[in-house]
Amino acid sequence: MYKSNSRFSFSFLSLCYGAVGVLGVVYIGLIAVAMSYAALTVEFSQSVKNDEATVATLDGQYLAAVASITNTNYRAEGYAAPIAQIFVPAADMTALR
Repeated sequence: MYKSNSRFSFSFLSLCYGAVGVLGVVYIGLIAVAMSYAALTVEFSQSVKNDEATVATLDGQYLAAVASITNTNYRAEGYAAPIAQIFVPAADMTALR
């Protein structure tokens, strides 16, 4: 009859076990990638919220400083009103000099 000269004999069942094992490892790897992506997304979202809070704080400080400057009475501070208002033309600026 027929005799195989190969040292390795692969059966269909061992091939299926190997395929299931490889697919299991790939599945676990994909789950790990999805979990790390979700963790990075949450971390980035928290970072954006923290940055927004920092900007809001700085914006509040800026608006408070502008309000204190705007509410200043310059005559009480010793400044005088201007005597005359004149137009000062800027020098001609062209791209070709």
